[in-house]
Amino acid sequence: MTSIENMSQLEEYYTYRYNEAERFDANLKGQLERQRMREFLARYLPSPPAAIADIGGGPGAHAAWLQAEGYDVRLLDPLERHVAEARDAGVNAVRGESRHLPWDDNSFDAVLMGGPMYHLRTQFSRGEALREAARVLLPGGFIFVTAINRAANLVGSALANTFQERRAVVRQILAEGYSPDNDRLVMTTYHSVSQLRSELSQVATNIDIHGLTGPGGWLAVLIDAHFQDQVLPPSLAAPDPLQTALESSRVADQYPELVHTSSLLLAVGRCG
Repeated sequence: MTSIENMSQLEEYYTYRYNEAERFDANLKGQLERQRMREFLARYLPSPPAAIADIGGGPGAHAAWLQAEGYDVRLLDPLERHVAEARDAGVNAVRGESRHLPWDDNSFDAVLMGGPMYHLRTQFSRGEALREAARVLLPGGFIFVTAINRAANLVGSALANTFQERRAVVRQILAEGYSPDNDRLVMTTYHSVSQLRSELSQVATNIDIHGLTGPGGWLAVLIDAHFQDQVLPPSLAAPDPLQTALESSRVADQYPELVHTSSLLLAVGRCG
């Protein structure tokens, strides 16, 4: 997923600081992201038992769901912990690196790429990973690429009233897509919408870019950050905030210019 000299930082982060296996259940934003991803996958994927590669698939949350839906799924991740957790979930998982996939050409109907796009630091490295993903796809196969919006830190720090203390980091991420002083996510690159489209266009055509969490994601961030261990006030408790987040983000899908309001971006293209 990234260069050898950075692997120790990723292992330390995902082993001791962050439990990826709990991400989709631990808070409202994770539940929103999981449901939205399932909706987009259902929109684009061919019918089961199509073959799907989940590159950087972590502990296998998406892979396990797809497998239960009848798909033939193979997962690859660079971290032994994630591979072990995916296997425990019944997923066919191997340890490996996104720029050197262990699979033959034209092996899959679709490829999912999450972590590689924001843990690979350089555009060249991300291009290598995208070309490898395209190599293992059948002609006309779909590639799904997840990226983090450059604007996410700006909006998030404003909501949390931490912008003034994080000003330098936020400005650097907005300008360059990366800050070495960012302590929120280790070794993380952030994309603009145009940058994501440009990078994916190296290997794919007919590219759609969606706001994965959409504007509703910010309601989830607000609740997760400030009410995680508290009873929600009536104005936030009803109606169900997850449904509010989902429905508002679905409305935003009808207006392409609103993709910029989402903290997470999902690009979908066809290769070959």
